[in-house]
Amino acid sequence: MTEQQRQWVISIHDVMPETLARCEELVGFLGDNGLHGPTLLVVPGLDWSQDQIERLRCLQQSGAILAGHGWKHRADAIRTPYHRLHSLLVSRDVAEHLSLDAHGIVDMIRRCHAFFEDNNLEVSDLYVPPAWALGPIPNGMLIDTPFRLYETLTGVLDARTQSFTRSPMIGFEADTAFRAVSVRCWNWLNLAIAGRRSPVRLSIHPNDLSLKLADNLKRLVNAGGTNLSYETFATAPN
Repeated sequence: MTEQQRQWVISIHDVMPETLARCEELVGFLGDNGLHGPTLLVVPGLDWSQDQIERLRCLQQSGAILAGHGWKHRADAIRTPYHRLHSLLVSRDVAEHLSLDAHGIVDMIRRCHAFFEDNNLEVSDLYVPPAWALGPIPNGMLIDTPFRLYETLTGVLDARTQSFTRSPMIGFEADTAFRAVSVRCWNWLNLAIAGRRSPVRLSIHPNDLSLKLADNLKRLVNAGGTNLSYETFATAPN
């Protein structure tokens, strides 16, 4: 299978009032290369204006899919050694689930979902915790939350069936030389794992076209392929 035939599962992260214009540009960039219907991971607990809400609605009407992505995308506090290590190596200060207990996580997920309902926006079944850090919550507690699918670094959990779909993932958020080397190695490993058949989750952040791996992102997107929704990918029969 050539790069042109690769199947992607594409998400644009950190859709916020201050990043919305860049996210709109990314949707256009993908569409220009035949990759339509990306999933936009919306951070709801910020100062959204009515104009910005309408722009989300327009993106949705053009084929983009909206999904939940935490609440404010910033941890209130770092309370455990694991969270401190995660912050230093992976997430900086955005893994807000790690500062909560299980009940706090459920409450955040419900507030996230309610944002879409309150603003008459369609929301998909997908929720992605910031930095893919789901936090200290048993999978069984997610059955009673309003989302069905939960993405982590290694794949997607279907809370309804308690099944887990493993999938390689690549990203491009590298603003330092160290992160560029680390992410490049991560991408190489995951593309090797995917081989020629597995769909690959393509994770894009608002500034990626101006960061150190921008050329890699452009090369892969320019090669085209097809984009699967998370629902199609994670709920398809094996």
